[in-house]
Amino acid sequence: MKISLITIGDSEDKYLATGFELYAKRLQHYVGFDTITIPSKKNKSNSKEAAMQAESNELMKRITSTDLVILLDEKGKEYSSIEFATQIQKYLNMPGKKMVFIIGGPYGFADEIKKRANQTLSMSKMTFNHQMARLFFLEQLYRAMTILKGEPYHH
Repeated sequence: MKISLITIGDSEDKYLATGFELYAKRLQHYVGFDTITIPSKKNKSNSKEAAMQAESNELMKRITSTDLVILLDEKGKEYSSIEFATQIQKYLNMPGKKMVFIIGGPYGFADEIKKRANQTLSMSKMTFNHQMARLFFLEQLYRAMTILKGEPYHH
């Protein structure tokens, strides 16, 4: 199985981008992994709904009907690192699907994407900016892989 992470907007802070690249490279040891960054659209209408719809249109172009789509959203299910690893293993055992995690834009997800999602995941009760969420998620995905392999990264 392959895992993709789709994000809206690029990382503006070099130190976060460096950390992201580090964990993306480490993940390649365990699973096929790639990232897709959709540039943030300038919201000329200042409408939250218009921005979410524009992002939704771009996201729908990048996922297929067979993809396992997991949204990262504050209203999603929370897991401990070990529980997350167990969930990842369940996904990895599913035949023929690509796992696609999506971190949306600042307004969240349009209804179309919410309806398409197979699951919604929350990283914490706290709120992180999108750049930090990318790095924290990648670290947790890497941690999950090391847990599944019985490696000492997660003590």
